[in-house]
Amino acid sequence: MQLDLVCMNCRSESIWIEFITGSRKTSNFCWAFILFLGSVGFLLVGISSYLDRNLISLFPSEQINFFPQGIVMSFYGIAGLFISSYLGCTITWNVGSGYDRFDRKEGIVCIFRWGFPGKNRRIFLRFLMKDIQSIRIEVKEGIYARRVLYIEIRGLGAIPLNRTDDNLTPREIEQKAAELAYFLRCTN
Repeated sequence: MQLDLVCMNCRSESIWIEFITGSRKTSNFCWAFILFLGSVGFLLVGISSYLDRNLISLFPSEQINFFPQGIVMSFYGIAGLFISSYLGCTITWNVGSGYDRFDRKEGIVCIFRWGFPGKNRRIFLRFLMKDIQSIRIEVKEGIYARRVLYIEIRGLGAIPLNRTDDNLTPREIEQKAAELAYFLRCTN
């Protein structure tokens, strides 16, 4: 079966497929780029203070001593490069992306996610619809509001169906949960 990746949610009477976006979000691209530029700047300032030359014309190297400011700037630059490369790798590997597939005709639920490279890069869960005990919503309000839709599976526990940073409104998450519950309730 060929999946059409153009639509974000594909539904019919017997199959519901919901695609999950991973790390390839605009905000992650922006943070990785900003962090990379900042860390290169810190590293160049640290190197220019060591060489006693102006590699960046904005910051005269005479004003920054190598010990201790130049060393600290170099350390921050190297640390920032590691963090930006980590973000770049998660974007490249698209960690967290995948799909949820509910097939009423066959009575099977498939949950697929991409993880980090290695032995468990592909995360694939497959179980019967009759093993679904409930659908629940976890809501945490505050500065970092979090609304997550879970599906409770007999023997597996709770499995999240959406990203924790999706920023869905309470109405949207309730509607999504109700639609999924209605779709699963109508199994034959």
